[in-house]
Amino acid sequence: MAKLTLTLSQALSHAFSAYNAGKLIEAEQICRQIINAKADFFDALHLLAVVQSSRGENDTALASYDRALAVRPDNAEALYNRGITLHELKRFEAALASYDRALAVRPDYAEAHSNRGNSLKELRRLEAALASYDRALAVRPNSAEVLFNRGVTLQELKRFEAALASYDRALAVRPDYAEALSNRGVTLKELQRFEEALASYDRALTVRPDYAEALSNRGNTLKELRRFEAALASYDRALAVRPDNAEALYNRGITLHELQRFEEALASYDRALAVRADSAEALFNRGVTLHELKRFEEALASYDRALAARPDYVEALSNRGVTLKELQRFEAALASYDRALTVRPDYAEALNNQALCLLLIGDFDRGFERNEWRWESEQLRNEKRNFAQPLLIGSTEIAGKTVLLHAEQGFGDTIQFCRYVPLVAARGARVILEVPSPLRELMSTLSATAQVLSRGDPLPEFDIHCPLLSLPMAFGTRLDTIPSATPYLRASSQFLENWHTRLTTKRRPRIGLAWSGSPTHKNDRNRSIRLSSLLSLLNIEATFVSLQKDVRADDAAVLKDQGNLLHFGDALKSFSDTAALISNLDLVISVDTSVAHLAGALAKPVWVLLPFVPDWRWLLERDDSPWYSTARLFRQDDTRAWDNVIARVHAALYEFVRCRSERDECDRLSRARRIKDLP
Repeated sequence: MAKLTLTLSQALSHAFSAYNAGKLIEAEQICRQIINAKADFFDALHLLAVVQSSRGENDTALASYDRALAVRPDNAEALYNRGITLHELKRFEAALASYDRALAVRPDYAEAHSNRGNSLKELRRLEAALASYDRALAVRPNSAEVLFNRGVTLQELKRFEAALASYDRALAVRPDYAEALSNRGVTLKELQRFEEALASYDRALTVRPDYAEALSNRGNTLKELRRFEAALASYDRALAVRPDNAEALYNRGITLHELQRFEEALASYDRALAVRADSAEALFNRGVTLHELKRFEEALASYDRALAARPDYVEALSNRGVTLKELQRFEAALASYDRALTVRPDYAEALNNQALCLLLIGDFDRGFERNEWRWESEQLRNEKRNFAQPLLIGSTEIAGKTVLLHAEQGFGDTIQFCRYVPLVAARGARVILEVPSPLRELMSTLSATAQVLSRGDPLPEFDIHCPLLSLPMAFGTRLDTIPSATPYLRASSQFLENWHTRLTTKRRPRIGLAWSGSPTHKNDRNRSIRLSSLLSLLNIEATFVSLQKDVRADDAAVLKDQGNLLHFGDALKSFSDTAALISNLDLVISVDTSVAHLAGALAKPVWVLLPFVPDWRWLLERDDSPWYSTARLFRQDDTRAWDNVIARVHAALYEFVRCRSERDECDRLSRARRIKDLP
């Protein structure tokens, strides 16, 4: 550049022109020439700092601001710009001090109030940030940016209605403000106004079709609405714009998990972790998915990585315990639950999981006590009956009192624990038993006198209440004190006769089969079996009877082709029908579902097929049940496959049928002899 021949003021004007034209190098060179000529030329020092800041040279810019302010300490613009640079350097306290110095000079400096709010927000001093934004708006009421940032702050304070109003004010000033439209959608989602949230995201995307955050947040709302395929498409659009969007990858993984596309979910979590390796949430959910894939050691490692990132992550500690339980490392599982409870002593999920582990290993004292926390768990907290009457506990005097016993959770639980009804009645109480409608008639066969109601019927007056699954604790039940006498339920004579008539003439032993439970059960993937897996049993010389009321689509096609499997389906209108059908059979073979409990309660021989780590009531390493004297348990080995279980059942069933057939033949000959000997 030619030697400076202009006046300093003219040179400064050229420097400003170069800066405004984006010619930052030229602007910097002119500023330096001015400063070389006059070291204390404030405007050149200030502009040099602004240029350096624009080029991202924040440390150098800060030094230039300090040189300029040494010349003119009370220049509000320089103090303000210095605050911006300090904010960029993440030195938020220093930025705050610089804005405060600017405001001491110019109290109505709206931009300084606004940026001061931004620094306070970064420091998580949200109420102070809000006050700063409000001061900015008192000076400049129609600043869309300030209204937007105010909305963000209110959103973080969980004051969602106020946040929504702030975003709406911003949009009244600037209707095409895409960031405000997207954040407005987030706020509407928090208010559970999901359809309005989707509309707000869509408005943002009309303004900016490639807005990755809006696409990702739109996916979150669709996920909340359980519109998983649409959510997945929204995440994929977001990732097409920004492939390294860790948040979208993470939420995409959750969505794929909900769709039970576990391998794809795992891949999505891994992509998120490639971007953000220390994301405790992604590591946690990756562990959940690996657990579903039965890759338990890998799940454990993923939880441990999550805990390395966040040692007090109680959800990871609790789920780690669940995985250790699946590995039958019970002491380690209990220790992991204890670690979670050290962080959060009232964490219901950990307490409930710990209870189930204790019950599984036979520690009923501690297990039933902790199981009372089930009512605070995510699964059941909305099911709790908040009666004003007190809960039955072991020391409660109930003679002469009316006690309401009410069912909870599944049909099998009700069948298993209604055995306690006679014990309550034996203590001198009048018993009201409330059960799901399909069980009402069956429950009237209990030996104790009880008024049996269907859930939803008006309740009469009562003094004390107890959920059925709390009765073992109320009675101090231990392994050796389980009330195990069977049968405690019976099929009525009318139902028995009806089903005797329906069945064909008995020429061979009758074997009942139940292979699946409710598909909504949280452990259904482990406990239910496909009908096709049981077909080898049908080769045995017996009459097989389906005890399934509902049949899944993939089983229906198989069932249709099986001439040796009687199926009654909708004819099983209630559990009284099922009880009568079972009573006409010689044996029931069932997975862990209500049919198994019903057969046991009727004292019918029942073989129960169990996963490697079963539900707590079946305990461990035994082929019998202290709850049902007629039960025989067939457990998976550590391969967690059903093939070996079914092979053992096949061998046992062959022997059972042979012996039963021989016995029936002996009985027939004996009857024939008796008839022959009659006079």
